[in-house]
Amino acid sequence: MKSLYLDCGMGAAGDMLAAALLELHPDREEFIRRMNGMGLEGVKISAEKVTKCGICGTHFSVSVHGIEEDEHLHGHHQHHEHADMRSIEHIIGHLNMPESVKNDVLSVYSLIAEAESKVHGVPVGDIHFHEVGRMDAIADISAVSLLIHELGVESITASPVCTGSGTVKCAHGILPVPAPATAELLKGIPITAGNIRTELCTPTGAALLRHFAKSFGDMPPMGVFAIGYGMGKKDFERANCLRAMLGESDDSRDMVVELACNIDDMSAEDLAFAAERLLDGGALDVFTVPIGMKKSRPAVLLTLLCPIDEKERFVKLIFTYTSTLGIREKLCSRYVLSRRVEKRETDLGTVRVKLAEGYGVSREKYEYEDLAALAKEKGISLEKLRQLLG
Repeated sequence: MKSLYLDCGMGAAGDMLAAALLELHPDREEFIRRMNGMGLEGVKISAEKVTKCGICGTHFSVSVHGIEEDEHLHGHHQHHEHADMRSIEHIIGHLNMPESVKNDVLSVYSLIAEAESKVHGVPVGDIHFHEVGRMDAIADISAVSLLIHELGVESITASPVCTGSGTVKCAHGILPVPAPATAELLKGIPITAGNIRTELCTPTGAALLRHFAKSFGDMPPMGVFAIGYGMGKKDFERANCLRAMLGESDDSRDMVVELACNIDDMSAEDLAFAAERLLDGGALDVFTVPIGMKKSRPAVLLTLLCPIDEKERFVKLIFTYTSTLGIREKLCSRYVLSRRVEKRETDLGTVRVKLAEGYGVSREKYEYEDLAALAKEKGISLEKLRQLLG
């Protein structure tokens, strides 16, 4: 599959992501021309080659009515003279781009609005964005979303994100780095402060990573055929760039959260019911292991795997359906085979087959429910049915 690895060792911002991906595009000038004609009033997008610490890359800039905003000064804040999410949705809805890309842009912007809402303690509908900031962010997010679409990327992995440290000046005053909205967006994602005392990861960059990246960690095994460097505005001793590496990968790896708790006061029936409800809630897996606790009491270790962005929901579900008083969490990297289900016509009837492949192996297995139904219908054992199916 076509895979993308994002090296965020110097953080992430909308313009840096757009610039790095633009370097991977086969026709950069045509892409910029189309971006300038997509329907953002007063917006002018440009890209230029720059060199930082001896590395040549691209700087992506957006001006609104001739004004170019520094995203690091944050245009997102609460003020009733500015645009709300409804007007943002109206602007995005009228852009000249595929519907799937519009949906990605809306999803990313919604993540930013939700983070701002939580930080400020106000409803999402009361969050407002000033004129330059909203158009600048829409342009960056649209460019990244469209580039990912046109590059045909199927899987995105990002490195742990360097946030920077110190403080940042924004519309609300002086705030710690990472800024509160950025920190909210990076929940569950591996981050590091680094040794540069400034903001390296912005809310827009964090939201784009949260929406598009399938996993975070080391670069998965892949054959790289294109590399892009997206340059930031500031200069440091270390090259201020985000590196995007495009290649082919035959395997799949993602990050999941492992939630675990010890339980010594629930019956087997109640535990079985809890595990069933957690699986019905969408957990990737739920399993139990017998353990011994203090005073040699027999107990059960319940473990649940879930996507990073679903962690808080499953924490609530575990507390709801079990008697535990505490839950441990661990971020895990997992290797998985690509999977799909297909229907297969046989002499005995239609049977679903689970197919899995990757890492040089391929497997298939009949769906148990279909086998059981056929075995009951024919009055034979499952073993005999499998022999007949071959």
